[in-house]
Amino acid sequence: MTDIVVPPLGESVSSATVARWLKKAGESVAMDEPLVELETDKVTVEVNAATAGVIESITAEEGAEVGPGAVLGTIATGAASGKPASSGTPTAPTPAPAAPAQPKAEAPQPAPGPVARPASSLPPGPAATKTMADAGVSADQIGGGSGKDGRVTKGDVLAFLAKPAAAPAPAAAPKAARAPEAGEERVKMTRLRQTIARRLKEAQNTAAMLTTFNEVDMGAAMALRTEYKDVFEKKHSVKLGFMSFFVKACVAALKEFPAVNAEIDGDEIVYKHHVHMGIAVGGPSGLVVPVVRHADQMGFAEIEKTIGSYGRKARDGALKLEDLTGGSFTITNGGIYGSLMSTPILNPPQSGILGMHKIQERPMAVGGKVEIRPMMYIALSYDHRIVDGKEAVSFLVRVKESIEDPRRLMLDL
Repeated sequence: MTDIVVPPLGESVSSATVARWLKKAGESVAMDEPLVELETDKVTVEVNAATAGVIESITAEEGAEVGPGAVLGTIATGAASGKPASSGTPTAPTPAPAAPAQPKAEAPQPAPGPVARPASSLPPGPAATKTMADAGVSADQIGGGSGKDGRVTKGDVLAFLAKPAAAPAPAAAPKAARAPEAGEERVKMTRLRQTIARRLKEAQNTAAMLTTFNEVDMGAAMALRTEYKDVFEKKHSVKLGFMSFFVKACVAALKEFPAVNAEIDGDEIVYKHHVHMGIAVGGPSGLVVPVVRHADQMGFAEIEKTIGSYGRKARDGALKLEDLTGGSFTITNGGIYGSLMSTPILNPPQSGILGMHKIQERPMAVGGKVEIRPMMYIALSYDHRIVDGKEAVSFLVRVKESIEDPRRLMLDL
């Protein structure tokens, strides 16, 4: 028999929710065949069969919260897993269970008695919380849980509700959420969406967040791109976009103002001598931020290829945990959706995020004359606990100067 085990979930990910079982108990499986999908705070993870056999049991139902190393079920290996070994044997094993059947008939009363388990200070898992809300019971009524560190699980709630003493509990059911009215639909938030909501609110509650704005004349960058985009694509097999210009401009500015690339850890500031650039990408499940590692060591072509690869992975739902961790600074481009101006929210624990916006032709005073120029508003949201206003404004000015005169990027100025 082989356990189906939750694999390591990656940096800063301590638990996952069982999203969907792809196999049922009793079904045959081949080695490395996907068995179950786990939804983490960041991506969906498939758990594959470690061996061929038959699904013998499923111990973690859909909606259950599990941690790395937790057992989700078991696989019985070998031909005997699904049927008796021989025709003469069935009569022999049959009496064997009959003997313990008598004590087990009396044992059920003590069995539910894991009341001795100490109550946990950890909140119940999401599946357990929903089941308790539907049934109108609380974690205090259930007592200690069978989950890690005494956490109450969905199984604990169902076991509690199965007791005769718990029968009156459904009377409190009216506390459940109201039924949807005509024209309404209730859809449970995905784990990713819950995490996005929690982290964005956490950033607002924790950081002293402030946003400073500037505007960039995109004329020079657009002219350079138009002039070289064909030869660039022919040589590097990737299109030249504006994101690589902004990545290079931010890398140059971060070298000059390292506090924007740092983070606070307790009462210490962690300065980073590398730039792992997060690029916010809208995927089918919500916003994700894959990380271009060591962007400070990349050229335009390598940056464009990496961003393009992440974009395809995000659309296909194929991003891995390692693609989303370790960023030191983030760029988000609301302009692709038509946003003219916004105040981006920090991606904790980072201390800075740059917001790009729509390129809009506007009348500008140039050399004492009014000209129509392609302009873009840019915004830098930063953590004022670590980044001073002077540094933030100066950082944004450096980005502006680099985009308005791309030669500075080529000459590392």
